[in-house]
Amino acid sequence: MQLNSSYYLSYKFSNALFTGLSLGTVITIYAPLEPSFFSLGGVFLAFGILIVSKLYNKLFSLEWFFKLNLFVELVLLIIVGYFLYFKASYESAVFVYLGYQLSFLFGNYLVRMETLFIQDITIISKIDSIKQFGSLIGMGGAYLFYKLLKDKTNVEQICMMHYMLFLLQFVVIILVYKSFKPNLYKK
Repeated sequence: MQLNSSYYLSYKFSNALFTGLSLGTVITIYAPLEPSFFSLGGVFLAFGILIVSKLYNKLFSLEWFFKLNLFVELVLLIIVGYFLYFKASYESAVFVYLGYQLSFLFGNYLVRMETLFIQDITIISKIDSIKQFGSLIGMGGAYLFYKLLKDKTNVEQICMMHYMLFLLQFVVIILVYKSFKPNLYKK
């Protein structure tokens, strides 16, 4: 398996765009949850990250890097789809929170692997820049989106945002596939 850096840069941009667009939605989605829920979630996340870090020796391969990137993006697609179907409720808040926690579980691993497999400083710099660009455009776009829909309730606004997020997440998943190509010359 090989990493295609041009598609990978597009993937990182669209992933950051998703993050920028979705940031404001969680505040409304998480509203029904008690603060203690977040504390408990943080404890489980920390333990989960400890477990994943103990598995690094098994997970440090380009194939696992691809699989876990794809897994995280599929989790995000499921979260958005779940919210679109079930709308805002206590149950959807719990589901969305747990889904995001599951995706955060692999964050350290994915950053470490990215640095290991992309040893070209120029590309790493482009990745970090393009991620910030994507986040800024996403947050700015979300701001404008919500201002245009100011006559709607917060829940109506984030429901509408989730339709865009759902479509964008399909693009993200396609770019993950295109970023990793099989090595056709394996022995």
